[in-house]
Amino acid sequence: MRPRSLLGAAAARLEAAGVASPEHDAAVLLAHVLDVPRSRLVLVEEVGEREIAAYDALLTRRAAREPLQHLTGVAGFRFVELAVGPGVFVPRPETELLAGWAVEAAVGLERPVVVDLCTGSGAIAKAVAHEVPHAEVHAVELDEGALAWAQRNLSGTGVDLRAGSMDDAFDDLAGSVDVVVCNPPYIPLEAWESVAAEARDHDPHLALFSGDDGLDAMRVLERRARLLLRRGGVVGAEHADVQGESAPGVFLAAGGWADVRDHHDLAGRPRYLTARLSTGLAG
Repeated sequence: MRPRSLLGAAAARLEAAGVASPEHDAAVLLAHVLDVPRSRLVLVEEVGEREIAAYDALLTRRAAREPLQHLTGVAGFRFVELAVGPGVFVPRPETELLAGWAVEAAVGLERPVVVDLCTGSGAIAKAVAHEVPHAEVHAVELDEGALAWAQRNLSGTGVDLRAGSMDDAFDDLAGSVDVVVCNPPYIPLEAWESVAAEARDHDPHLALFSGDDGLDAMRVLERRARLLLRRGGVVGAEHADVQGESAPGVFLAAGGWADVRDHHDLAGRPRYLTARLSTGLAG
């Protein structure tokens, strides 16, 4: 069968199942089955029966809203590739903006110390280590399943990966960190039904939900960043698009932070906050 015929039917099937990007996902899965880059699909003349059967099986799983990255086993993130699967939060494209901010904050320093709290798959830590090779990068993850994926992704990168909770991690680095970066859980418990099936049914709930208002982890982050950062050090954290005022408000209400501001993603939605520890405040 010709790839074009397969792709058209597959996209229609995924769209009917409520998949947000049916054409993209249909093409990625077919390229995965054929073991070719997606851009090379146009050069494929015929797809055999065995490949069609394998493709159909993957489409069935994707139509059931299993994450695309679980089916392919990989997720691209900035300039690195991550192994992902059941038990770990799949990194989202919008988080690449936060990682880019961390890279920019660290790259001009002589030997920056960067801490990635709630590292999950290790995405931000791996990106920073890759793009700022002279940085000293540390990461921590509490969930055992996610930690196993982070260990796999950060092996050989030089990142200091530790098992533990962000609320008491890295006491040995207190007052010496230049950049703290975090993609914490930020979904309110009451928003359960509004979460996409791919995340609600497959991502670890520890990586998703954070108290009644979604800001419990943000409050922990504020306290931990205050302890870890040197004076003048910076923190950046992702949040939900409805938290463009409330998330920065955590830092404003705590006091001792300068340059507290929010940043939008490429769609113009509030996406992450940054703040600088005031130089007049002890860490």
